[in-house]
Amino acid sequence: MNMEGAATPTRRAQAGWVLYDLANTVFSMNINSLYFSVWIVGVMGGTDSDFGWANFWSMAAIFVASPFIGALTDQSPRRMPFLLWSTLVCIGATALLGRGGVGPSLICYGIANVAYQAGLQFYDALLPEVSTEEDRGRIGGIGVGVGYVGSFLGILAGIAVLRGVDALPRDVQTARYLTLFQVSAVLFLIFAIPCFVWVRERPKPGRRFTWGSIGASVRQVAQTARSAGRYPGLARFLIGRVFYTDAVNTVITFMGIYVTKEVGFGTNAVQILMITAIVFAVPGGFVWGRVVDRIGPKRTLNRVMALWTVTFVWIAAVGLAHLPQWTFWPAPAMAGLALGGTWAADRPYMLRLTPPARVGEFYGLYGMVGRFSAIIGPFVWNVVVDTLHWGR
Repeated sequence: MNMEGAATPTRRAQAGWVLYDLANTVFSMNINSLYFSVWIVGVMGGTDSDFGWANFWSMAAIFVASPFIGALTDQSPRRMPFLLWSTLVCIGATALLGRGGVGPSLICYGIANVAYQAGLQFYDALLPEVSTEEDRGRIGGIGVGVGYVGSFLGILAGIAVLRGVDALPRDVQTARYLTLFQVSAVLFLIFAIPCFVWVRERPKPGRRFTWGSIGASVRQVAQTARSAGRYPGLARFLIGRVFYTDAVNTVITFMGIYVTKEVGFGTNAVQILMITAIVFAVPGGFVWGRVVDRIGPKRTLNRVMALWTVTFVWIAAVGLAHLPQWTFWPAPAMAGLALGGTWAADRPYMLRLTPPARVGEFYGLYGMVGRFSAIIGPFVWNVVVDTLHWGR
């Protein structure tokens, strides 16, 4: 029995939940981290700020909405419909990327990113449905590890579609990228379906979605804001999360631009770099998940933060000192291990601080601080790179 009193989750439900992590990581890698920003800056002649501001405004929108839509899922019988519709909107907007030039594509990207970020929130809140207190770290870690297989699949799709793209005319390059964006949308859809079919979410007794649920969710958020002190450790964790996710989200968003413009890697080399990170992130998720169950999420997260510190210093030193390209190669390995550990420890830590009846709302707050950091990171990057011209 799990802590909410339900029967032990089935293996099929766990597999479906894990596969959704794989599905949305295709979007995270191909659209948020790598190919879309490279297309905007490297093919279409846009600036870092063009992509950065689209990311900024989409993150600002979900930042404001996160606690309210999280509370709304608590007021509703099930969270799965919210996950379904956010996923379909993200997939549809992703399939439209590359059409109509830079402006329309940035608008579609903003819509897709809002839907993707909302889906992450709904997805994380389903973790209690597929795990128990005893195996939460392991199941979450498996999700992280398998999720990064999605990154691998995304990059393989990129290698297949973009082979030799740097030497082609710009219109042909754009056509190749458009195809890749559509392939990414299809991969997201295919691997998301098992979650919708296999995860049998328990309806909340006495809950029914009505227009009054919207007002109730607003009141619930206001009540939580007034009584945050009743939940020991919550505020400290959320404040700390702003700082470390700021750095993590920024490196995810701008790494493709950084390694091409500062370190000097071409498209093929960037793909190999990302594959290297994934190769280490996959076992990292499994291993760190086991560590969470053994020593707890807080102590695990501390160790992951130490690894991130070394990684960021290494990445910055290579670009700042103009070191040879080969010196950069340890960075993706360390970043992969650290990424796997961040999410393997981060989600169970939040769940440990969360009252069971308010999982959606509290994960909304969790998502809210993550989005705040994702707003600040691109904003600072834009100011430093394009306004102050201090360099990447």
